[in-house]
Amino acid sequence: MKKLLFSNWTSRLMALFFTIVLFVFVQGTPSGTSSPNSTSNKITQLSSNKSETFSVPLSLTVNSNRFFVNGYPEKVKIHLTGPSALVTTTANTQNFKAFADLSKLSVGKHKVRIQQEGLNSELKYEFEPETITVDIQPRKTVTYPLEVKYSKNNIAAGYQVGNASADVKNVKITGASDKINKIDRVVAQLNVPQNAKTSINSQAIIEALDKKGNTVNVVITPATADVNLPITPGNSKEVPVSLKSKGIENQTDQFDLSTTVKRIKVFGTKKQLSDLKRVEVEVDTSDVSDSKTKQIVLDPKLNGVEGFDPEKIPVKITRK
Repeated sequence: MKKLLFSNWTSRLMALFFTIVLFVFVQGTPSGTSSPNSTSNKITQLSSNKSETFSVPLSLTVNSNRFFVNGYPEKVKIHLTGPSALVTTTANTQNFKAFADLSKLSVGKHKVRIQQEGLNSELKYEFEPETITVDIQPRKTVTYPLEVKYSKNNIAAGYQVGNASADVKNVKITGASDKINKIDRVVAQLNVPQNAKTSINSQAIIEALDKKGNTVNVVITPATADVNLPITPGNSKEVPVSLKSKGIENQTDQFDLSTTVKRIKVFGTKKQLSDLKRVEVEVDTSDVSDSKTKQIVLDPKLNGVEGFDPEKIPVKITRK
């Protein structure tokens, strides 16, 4: 009986021993799906920090019905630091806002700290700049008539312009009262190309200008206008060319002058054209030693007219 009991306990102890050995062996064997190293890496990835900098819109907390604010940037930079996944998600979604609280400030200039709303508490942040200087002024809205502005110097010689017109007659201007008070006129700036010979139909930017012609920082509604500028040929007639040397220092020097252009279209008033018989063209021969061809620009003032077509002609100069 004693031998039987001893044998049973021996079997149980040996079974327990082999169970422990097998358990230790299995735990020490690398797994195809997980290992102590991979688990450690995952924990590290989840807990590692990163930093990222990006720009976000800046909003103002202010009574915009009463006040108009100048001097603030449309965007500010934010430097974020925190858990990698959280920083990346925040940078991509930008599910927070940067703002400056002006609600308790009066009219005048103020230095204000930029704040945030909606950032996760695990994130550390810093704005650049940290503060801004704003100018709070009473809000004012007025109506101004619109003028069309363009460079008359860009109209081709001999061509005339009609009255410029725009599809907008009056514009609404909103801004700080001190800015509104500086406005002298409101213009649609029409871009006219050099030597323009045809009518222009184009969209023009509307600007508010002070007495010195500087742009005033206000909000204009509408911001653009469609402008029409009629450009047509003026009175004209064709006359022959008369070439004449100038710059001769030695009276014995003589030159032959010739051009392939025999007649010129001349633009001017009816009186100017009725008195004109030929186009006088002065050719500088002082630098010609033998033979040379020059492009000579025709002079409207010399001939008492508005312009020519063509505006310059080739002249061949030959010393006799």
